Amino acid sequence: MYLAYDFPLLSVFWSMLWFFLWILWFILLFRIITDIFRDHDMNGWAKAGWLAFVVLLPFLGILVYVIARGKDMGRREIAQARAQQQEFDSYIRKTATGSRPSSSVDELARLSELRSRGDITDEEFRRAKALILTDDQATTAQPSPPAAGR
Repeated sequence: MYLAYDFPLLSVFWSMLWFFLWILWFILLFRIITDIFRDHDMNGWAKAGWLAFVVLLPFLGILVYVIARGKDMGRREIAQARAQQQEFDSYIRKTATGSRPSSSVDELARLSELRSRGDITDEEFRRAKALILTDDQATTAQPSPPAAGR
């Protein structure tokens, strides 16, 4: 009968080591396959050749790929990370500055809400309302364009 204490500690260590190496090999395999498709400098036949080599002779294929193209693989990954960061930064900039300016109606609604909650007094509400309305009138009163032909 096989019991848990019949399995020596060194065997547990070796089993765990081989298990983690096996997982590491799978992670490396998928990263190499991703890199094969990510490389824009390689033509289709070269990609097909590397993919067949990595899939049909996995241990040798991965070893040769890492030796032959490992440095470029790291550069492509860094370039992709930088491109993703730049896209994210431009999205954040566009989103942060792309919001429409608040209209006087929105500002009056916020003021009314503040007054109803009791955050501002009636006098403060009247002054702020007058300020918003005078700013609104100043922006809507635009000078007329000069008459053409004079």
